[in-house]
Amino acid sequence: MTEPVTSPATQAARPIRVLLADDETMIRHGVRLILRHAEGVEVVAEATDGRQAVELATAHRPDVALVDIRMPVYDGLAAIAPLLALDPAPRVVMLTTFGEEANVLRALREGAAGFLLKDDGPQELINAVRAAAAGDAVLSPGVTAAVISRMLNGTGPQDADPAHADERIARLTEREREVLAMLGEGLSNQEIAERLYIGIGTVKTHVSAILDKTGSASRVQAAILAHRTGLSA
Repeated sequence: MTEPVTSPATQAARPIRVLLADDETMIRHGVRLILRHAEGVEVVAEATDGRQAVELATAHRPDVALVDIRMPVYDGLAAIAPLLALDPAPRVVMLTTFGEEANVLRALREGAAGFLLKDDGPQELINAVRAAAAGDAVLSPGVTAAVISRMLNGTGPQDADPAHADERIARLTEREREVLAMLGEGLSNQEIAERLYIGIGTVKTHVSAILDKTGSASRVQAAILAHRTGLSA
């Protein structure tokens, strides 16, 4: 199945429009340079705080908003709701650092599409933008383990039905279990497709089936389930 956002023809016709919000000049400069060289990606606006991010998103209608969690005036967390209230709403990806797991959990509850470590590599950043634009969740492996650990220890939102985790896993096909294990690693649909040598559309079908069969409300809940049942270490 061809992905309309990420196909070369579509990218040539309309780049993925990105809003970057971070109060650190060097971070914005570095991200802008990376995305400038990414095919089919265009940075359309840069904000230095959450309020400006919402104003610029209203004016420029980006497809993806890369938003720092900690910013002045009001922070990235406060910007999530007004960003998602726009029509059309951008996919909001939070830029974070180690040690901010509690804020990441809140961001996910507020509806953020995922999170990305500021020190992730250039290709991870580009992949995250493309994944978010395609409707995929963005879960940086560097933070996913810490977030899931908090959830498993009862300090964050839990999976849907931890008491019957094994029963829920039993409903899955062998392939769906493979995909669930990779969700537990924080892999994107694109990364799962490449590892299993299948199409992204097929991965999306598997993910939808996994969420439905296990009663998981999100990829994060499914990832917790993968760890709870030992599918992911």
